[in-house]
Amino acid sequence: MRVLQSTGLSLGEFADLADDAGPGALPIPLLGLARAGDEGFFDDAGLPLAEGWEQTELPTRKDSLFSLRIEGDSMAPLYRPGDRVIVDLDATDVRRGDRVALRTRAGETLAKEAAALGARDIVLASINPDYPPRTVARSQIVWMARILWVSQ
Repeated sequence: MRVLQSTGLSLGEFADLADDAGPGALPIPLLGLARAGDEGFFDDAGLPLAEGWEQTELPTRKDSLFSLRIEGDSMAPLYRPGDRVIVDLDATDVRRGDRVALRTRAGETLAKEAAALGARDIVLASINPDYPPRTVARSQIVWMARILWVSQ
């Protein structure tokens, strides 16, 4: 307790100083675009000011997190060939309208939009209108998780 009192750190902050501490989430500033121009969130050079921002937590490194490279144009213009998406296998709380990645028992790995979620089937939609919706039986899905991030 004396170490914490003398350093002014919380127990969590002190524990993070240990060499075996995993990397913490790295927040970045969040500002709604509708408010970006008139609230004084930027300095004269166009750089963000330190005050007034909410924060967005970036995905933290863990074993269930991985990246996939997009191939094909079924999700264009949202995702283009070569884009990388970050998926978390623990992010299984998929809702209609979510962008998801999934692996089928036939060995396909897909990036799609969850258009409809039924008890037995899932309807997957492409953003590109040249590709029709596709229905996949839940029994044929090895894993399905939300896409958390895209690097374009």
